[in-house]
Formats: sequence, C-alpha cells, structure tokens
Amino acid sequence: MPQMSPLNWLSLMILFSAILVLFNTLNFYSFSYQVKQKKLSFKKKETNWKW
Repeated sequence: MPQMSPLNWLSLMILFSAILVLFNTLNFYSFSYQVKQKKLSFKKKETNWKW
C-alpha cells in the first residue's frame, strides 16, 4: 500500500536515530581516561644576598 510508505520512512528514521544515539552514548561512556596525577611542587627559590 503506497499510502503507508511515509509511516515506514518515519519509523525507519526514528529507529536509525535511536540506534545512532545509543551507539554514541555507549561509545562515550565505555571509554575511560587514565587520570595522570601530576605532582605540583612549588619550591621557593632562595637567594642569598651577600652585601
């Protein structure tokens, strides 16, 4: 039935959009970064004034 064709395209678009969103969210949340802890040591440079 050609009258039902727009509904088929709409359901396919919704299905593929849902798969795209699901794939992107799973890809985003499955990758975890290794957090590198950087030591921040601020040493005050001491100067000896000889005068």
